[in-house]
Amino acid sequence: MKTYRFLHAGRIAESSDVPDGATLLAPVMPSKIICVGRNYAEHVKELGNEAPTDPVLFFKPPSALLAPGGTIIRPAASQRVDFEGELAIIVGREAKDVKANRWRDYVRGFSCANDVTARDLQKKDVQFTRGKGFDTFAPIGPCIESELDPSDLRVMTRVNGETRQDGRTSQMMFPLDFLFEYITAIMTLVPGDVILTGTPSGVGPLSAGDTVEVEVEGIGVLSNAVA
Repeated sequence: MKTYRFLHAGRIAESSDVPDGATLLAPVMPSKIICVGRNYAEHVKELGNEAPTDPVLFFKPPSALLAPGGTIIRPAASQRVDFEGELAIIVGREAKDVKANRWRDYVRGFSCANDVTARDLQKKDVQFTRGKGFDTFAPIGPCIESELDPSDLRVMTRVNGETRQDGRTSQMMFPLDFLFEYITAIMTLVPGDVILTGTPSGVGPLSAGDTVEVEVEGIGVLSNAVA
């Protein structure tokens, strides 16, 4: 079942049907956004990195969250801002030390996400905080899909209608159940927290005036303008 958060007549509500005239908001309000880097082998190769032996984790601040239809703002400090289409896990209940065989018990559902990245700053800083953390750098939406098998979903990114990324979640080096156990062994997740699970190969730059779409099979299309 798809659930949307929307703004209607000045009030935030949730519904499986979006009424005419409603403005979609991001479908979650996370306390933290945990991201998994280098989780697709071909993406590791395209950036010239070595395959990790353990998941590479980093954070995006909640202030980076952007609603469907919102505008990604390229910061003046960066000369290259990239798209990274991903599957997002939405946490549904408090989770700590969860075993892989029980991970779905703690998941509310799944959504589309764009791990927008200032690639030049990421390379310059080595660690990811600045390059990943700008306002508007975490578009998520358009909904949360709760009835979905996420093990082999098509993940696509289009820029101005042209397909740039086309992968499947089955290509992840660290599958979702493993990631959930690994992350909850480190930190407590609370309802609304988000895990971005990595991006397929094909990442590339965004320019002002572009429209970027992330589509995950069975969920929908997350669309954002760039300025």
